[in-house]
Amino acid sequence: MASTPRFLQGVFGFTGNGLDKPDPIDPTLSYTVPPGVTAQPLYFRGGNSSDELVVVTLLRDGRSMRVFPIGAKSGVNIPLRVVEDVDPDTVLELVVAAPTGCTGDVVVDFGLVEI
Repeated sequence: MASTPRFLQGVFGFTGNGLDKPDPIDPTLSYTVPPGVTAQPLYFRGGNSSDELVVVTLLRDGRSMRVFPIGAKSGVNIPLRVVEDVDPDTVLELVVAAPTGCTGDVVVDFGLVEI
């Protein structure tokens, strides 16, 4: 069975509204699973330039699927050991939450595969 890798990547500025109030990072970090295929998220790598903890969350049709905390001026590399099938027409989106008034840049490298 052939598979096609897909990546959501980039460096994006953010301003925090509270760790419990995630905001969309950028429209390019939204992915809709095409008809006729299944997607599997495989890994998340991220970096945080701010002086505070930030949390990047993977949403699945608007609900939390995975949470990736990133420490102050730090980075993470998280291979997803539990791989789930994501059905066609499902929307995956990455959002960020940070303490109120916190500003910085978040680096995102999220990989998935279409099968």
